[in-house]
Amino acid sequence: MPSSSRFSRRMVLQNGALAAGLGLLGAHAAKAQSTPENRFAVLDQIFQKAVQEGKTPGAVAAIGQAGNTVWKGVFGHRALVPQQEPMTWATLFDMASLTKVLITAPAIMQLYERGLVRLDAPVSTYLPAFATNGKQAITVRLLLTHYSGLVPDLDLSTPWHGKEAAVQRVMDARPAHPPGEQFVYSDINFITLGLIVEKLSGLPLDIYATRNILQPLGLSRTFFLPDNALHDSIAPTQYDEQNQMLRGVVHDPTTRRMDGVAGHAGLFSCADDMLTYAHALLARRAGLPSAFPLRPETLVLMSTPQQPAGKSDLRGLGWDIATHYSSPRGEHFPASSFGHTGFTGTSLWLVPEKETFVLILTNRVHPDGKGNVIALRKDIATAAALALQAG
Repeated sequence: MPSSSRFSRRMVLQNGALAAGLGLLGAHAAKAQSTPENRFAVLDQIFQKAVQEGKTPGAVAAIGQAGNTVWKGVFGHRALVPQQEPMTWATLFDMASLTKVLITAPAIMQLYERGLVRLDAPVSTYLPAFATNGKQAITVRLLLTHYSGLVPDLDLSTPWHGKEAAVQRVMDARPAHPPGEQFVYSDINFITLGLIVEKLSGLPLDIYATRNILQPLGLSRTFFLPDNALHDSIAPTQYDEQNQMLRGVVHDPTTRRMDGVAGHAGLFSCADDMLTYAHALLARRAGLPSAFPLRPETLVLMSTPQQPAGKSDLRGLGWDIATHYSSPRGEHFPASSFGHTGFTGTSLWLVPEKETFVLILTNRVHPDGKGNVIALRKDIATAAALALQAG
């Protein structure tokens, strides 16, 4: 599965006259004036502006198409405190909620392919203690699409700690809405899915993921619970409740209380591994040779609308398609595209028809949680679509 880069990263805009006329996006000007050599120059400008304005300390990004990586960029700093460190291509990032679609959803779908999980079976089929407090009608599909009716997160107002305490809170959870009625993005949904994977496989989620997803794809720098030896290569996030800078320790507070492994967050990865993952997923989905460990038809199922009938918030099985979280699609990628974001500043958006994707890795929460890359993601996707059209 090829993933060679055809374009080296450009840290300085190559055409000053073009840059002056582009403004923030310069979409139409870029489309009209771009050549194969400079068509991605506007992306550098957008990233540089975001770093200068403090939207994120730095970023690593890439665009893939048809098995090739056609653009790469490295910008700003990996760390600002206690001292500045330049961003590098090899930086490891806390992937946050990308864990849901990179690990937990495909793990569930592997069990589905083996006949061990039925999408429309009640969750209590696999976790009997779940059938309390109005959760009897919640199915696996409703968890995957965030239509379960459960609230967004476990209550953190009391000082509980440990996986068993989290499991008990999941089993005791009470829906805020009737199952199937409303889209509410909920970490509890994917904590529960992770528990199903563990129950049916007999393995901790991180071990299952390593054996059944990461190793088949050859991803050696993607994992839960990073080794201390990797500390310096990991992008720090922000200060925790004890005023300690989180670095190599998961940012998500619920996952931290669960000792670093959960179905909704906890994964760390780097650009090279994410390029391999995205290329493999799109190739496999298209029926091309690929090491991705799911069937093509399963990937189509995951990345097409699976929400309850008549609902306008469109979700695949894990993947976002059209909700208020879909700004990383930009203005020109088609409605059939899909993707996901992570709270720390990570995102991956994929366009199956062209085997295209936009990968953005940032630690926008560093150092004080005030960074914001919502507009950056949209602007980059918009400019990337135009640049690809110009190629």
